[in-house]
Amino acid sequence: MDHLQEIFDLQKQLNQRIGVDTDQMDDTERQKWILNYARAMSQEVAELTDSVPWKWWAKYQNFDKQNARVEVVDMLHFLVSMAQVLGMSSSDLHEAYTRKHQVNVKRQDDGYTVKDETDNKHV
Repeated sequence: MDHLQEIFDLQKQLNQRIGVDTDQMDDTERQKWILNYARAMSQEVAELTDSVPWKWWAKYQNFDKQNARVEVVDMLHFLVSMAQVLGMSSSDLHEAYTRKHQVNVKRQDDGYTVKDETDNKHV
């Protein structure tokens, strides 16, 4: 089985288990859950940050690589949930990622000297 598809399947099962059914959402519910997941991801980013010694003035900190890995996985949970709220399948996410990757590579090849979102429209 495709790994990304498996992640999407597992996340859908987990969301349904906790009462979130992305297939039954109207636009108001979708907006609510996009905000919920964006806020949750923001918190996970903060928790990831706390896993890395970022306080240059503090000597007591240690890099917690294992916890950092867990926080990345937590972010993936919320990212996949958000994609599902938007009606994206694992194939949709993969396709959008590869298109956006091509945009990013071209931007780097061209020097990325101008902010221009029109190259993003086809993603």
